[in-house]
Amino acid sequence: MTVTLADVAARAQVSPATVSRVLNGNYPVAAATRERVLRAVDDLDYVLNGPASSLAAATSDLVGILVNDIADPFFGIMASAVQSEITGPGGRAGGERMAVVCNTGGSPERELTYLTLLQRQRAAAVVVTGGAIEDATHAAAIGRKLRRLCDAGSRVVLCGRPPTGAAPDAVALTFDNRGGGRRLTDHLIGLGHRRIGYIAGPTERTTTRHRLEGHQEALAAAGVANDPLLTLHGPYDRRSGYDATLELLRREPRLTAVVAANDTVALGACAALRDRGLSIPGDVSVAGFDDLPFSIDAVPALTTVRLPLYEAGARAGRIATGREEEPPGGIATVHGELMVRGSTGAPRRH
Repeated sequence: MTVTLADVAARAQVSPATVSRVLNGNYPVAAATRERVLRAVDDLDYVLNGPASSLAAATSDLVGILVNDIADPFFGIMASAVQSEITGPGGRAGGERMAVVCNTGGSPERELTYLTLLQRQRAAAVVVTGGAIEDATHAAAIGRKLRRLCDAGSRVVLCGRPPTGAAPDAVALTFDNRGGGRRLTDHLIGLGHRRIGYIAGPTERTTTRHRLEGHQEALAAAGVANDPLLTLHGPYDRRSGYDATLELLRREPRLTAVVAANDTVALGACAALRDRGLSIPGDVSVAGFDDLPFSIDAVPALTTVRLPLYEAGARAGRIATGREEEPPGGIATVHGELMVRGSTGAPRRH
């Protein structure tokens, strides 16, 4: 049975005119109302009928770039690289494309809303950056959205995100977070560390799980006990690293190393150690992940796993604009490189 605009209006508890205004974007509508309408559109799988349907299948000069937090260098670097590839004169014969960065703020609902809006705008391409949210209902909804975009003629590229079987036509450039996590902990174990604290990211993110799994694999391979009390979860920010490090020291006063979810968290860990009068790496070694630009200028310079964020974003941009062939099978793994610097060293004898 065909879903009508009236069906969407009834589901969203608004008038058909309001639904039309939201979908056409030609009249101001309250943000809460707009999101309710777009959620109803998604729930009912509403598409335009008749001549408008063929218009929706055509693509515009718009390219959407979804990021979790534009203020986070991890996302800012990738977004900048994508934009540099799609807005230059080589991006499309006869003209440039316009890049729109959509900052989800980590909200699953806003992620879906932006994908709906980009579909309505007949985006030429959509690049989704960063890890996915591990929720079955949300994953299914995202898969449907990406599949609709592909079916309508948009190119979809996942940059730093695992592939989704729900949208087989989407290209995935996925980071080897698990392998990077393992190499980082292997490095610390090789230096002689056995009491290693781990500050993980949010539990619902694929990036968090994969990096933590790599850490745990390294422990198991070396025969080092994985003490669950030495793993803490929190946001990917400095405050999380600071608070978690103090808690780790409380739980294990003989701690000799801290592995942080990313470089920003690692900076917080370093600050906490200094405030406790501990030296890095003399008393406690610290390692991060991503190799963000400030990492090499930290004191001491931060041992980390370098992800080629700019290179991956640029490649995603070229694939999105058709200037680079898709990888075989539509999936490519982007590996990280261990960068050993001054923040890690052999543990002192206790």
